[in-house]
Amino acid sequence: MEIKLEKNERLEDLQCKGLKIIQNKDYYTFTSDSVVLANFIKLKKQDKCAEIGTGCGVISVLLSAKTDFDKIYAFEIQHEMAKIAEKNVILNKLEEKIQIISDDVRNFRQYCSQESFDVVFSNPPYIKTGDFKNINKARDIARHDSSLPLDDLCKVAFNLLRFGGRFYVIYTADRTAELIDTLMQYSLEPKKMFFTENGKGKIVLVNIESVKGGKHGIEVLPNLITNDTTGEYIKILQTKNFLKKQTNIDFD
Repeated sequence: MEIKLEKNERLEDLQCKGLKIIQNKDYYTFTSDSVVLANFIKLKKQDKCAEIGTGCGVISVLLSAKTDFDKIYAFEIQHEMAKIAEKNVILNKLEEKIQIISDDVRNFRQYCSQESFDVVFSNPPYIKTGDFKNINKARDIARHDSSLPLDDLCKVAFNLLRFGGRFYVIYTADRTAELIDTLMQYSLEPKKMFFTENGKGKIVLVNIESVKGGKHGIEVLPNLITNDTTGEYIKILQTKNFLKKQTNIDFD
C-alpha cells in the first residue's frame, strides 16, 4: 500500500532492518530519548505490550525488529499524532503486531482488559506544567505532564500490568526521587536504572525498569553518554553496544 506524505511530513530511514518512519515537523518529533528507551526495553517472545503515549509510533516500530512479541496496543491522546503513527504501522507492514489507539490511555478499559499485559512502556511528558511553555500546542502536550500527571501514569501502568509484569519508563532526571516514590506507591518496584548524560557531564534523563509486585533491590547501571562534547548525538550503534553489554539484550 502506497503511503501519501502530507504537507510538512518527511520520511526517514531508521537504519534498522529496513524500518522507516514518517514525521511531521508541525508536531512533536522523536529524539534520542525514544531510541534509548527502545534499546532498554526487554521483551520476551509472545509478550503482550502496551505503550503509553506512542507519538509517531517510533518506539513500537523499533521494537518490532527486536523480538517476536505478541502485540502492542499503542495509546496516543493526540489524534493527529495517532494518524501519523497509524501510517507508520502500515508503512512498515506491522498491522498485525501494533494497534494504534487514538484515545487517552486512562480509557484503556474500552479497548482491553485490566491486568492483561506483560510489558508496559512509556516516554511520557515529564516537564512540570508551568515550568516551560511551548507555543506549539501539540509539542506542549507531548512535553508537559498536564495531559498525564506522574501519578496517573504509574496508576495506569499498574492497572494494565499483570502481577510480575514490567514497566519501562524514561523521565527527566531531576524528578528521579518523585518517580521512584510514585512507582513504589503503586507496587511497581524499580529493578534496573541508569542515567543518560549529555557529554558535558550533565545528567539529563533517568531510565527505570520496574516490576509489579517485585522484591526490593535495584541494580544501578553505569551512565550512558548520549552526546559528544559538541552536543551531537552519538550514533545508535554505540547506544546499542552499551546497552547490550549492560543488559545482555541483543538488539541486532
